[in-house]
Amino acid sequence: MSALAGERRTAVVVPERVSRRQPGGRHVGRRLSAQLAGWTFLGPNLVLLVAFLFVPIIWAAVLSFQHSRGFGTPTWAGIANYTQMLSDAVFWQSAWNTLVFTVCTVPVEIAGGLGLAVLFNSVLPGRTVFRTIIVLPMVISGVASGLIATIMFYQSNGLINKILTAAGLPTVSWQSAPVPAMFSVIVVSIWLRLGFNMIIYLAGLQSISPQLYEAARIDGATRWQQFRSVTVPLVGPSTFFLLVMNVIASFQVFDVIFVMTGGGPGNATSVLVTYAYRNGFQIREQSYGAAIGIVILIITLAFTVIQWLSSRSRDLVE
Repeated sequence: MSALAGERRTAVVVPERVSRRQPGGRHVGRRLSAQLAGWTFLGPNLVLLVAFLFVPIIWAAVLSFQHSRGFGTPTWAGIANYTQMLSDAVFWQSAWNTLVFTVCTVPVEIAGGLGLAVLFNSVLPGRTVFRTIIVLPMVISGVASGLIATIMFYQSNGLINKILTAAGLPTVSWQSAPVPAMFSVIVVSIWLRLGFNMIIYLAGLQSISPQLYEAARIDGATRWQQFRSVTVPLVGPSTFFLLVMNVIASFQVFDVIFVMTGGGPGNATSVLVTYAYRNGFQIREQSYGAAIGIVILIITLAFTVIQWLSSRSRDLVE
């Protein structure tokens, strides 16, 4: 009897060991196949990123430490291009114009996008049509939008000056006066970006549970209190994303300014990207233009890292 019991135990134990090993092997195989499928999908995008993003950035960084006008062999310059910026008045004016442009556009874009999202997220007649009108500038290229804006803000016979003349008001020197030129560029840039901000906020608003607003109404909260205490905190991730994206877009603005004013009058609307383009492609100071581009990259990366760290620390405190 004891021998039979031992044989039964061994007959039971051996299949258990086999059955434990087989699922583990299948699990590893599935994980490897899933990873292989993921890398297969990511591979083409990674190749494009390396070819059209990382390689040009490295190339520009190397070029910024050289002297090159596009002809002949570049010569090593060290940090001469970067030290030249310290005494370049146009560079500092372009940096100041970039800062002014960013400060004037980003808050309006974020606040306007949130306001439009709250408005069009409610029951509003024809809200689909209005959403389409707000988003429509996103499907138009920046150059085409700049051409449309040029027709509107043209100084001699533009649409806006014609309206002012018909209303008995004085016309505005949109192209020849510094402040109106910068104002026109700011207005057009805000118009172009409002749709993107509205879409991101709409997605954030539609993820908020209606029960939270119902609970706030039961507690006697007004619409403004619901907006301040429920809506604004819960769309915080969207606000963080849009803040970073809008600041980066403001520091990289080029097409609208290039088409509308070309950086003029004088250098009144010259920003860092237009000044880098002018040095790199118009007066053929390619190394100096590359150095300005690297400075723009460092500024945007620094801002993104600071915002990410501050948002992360705030979330940990909360």
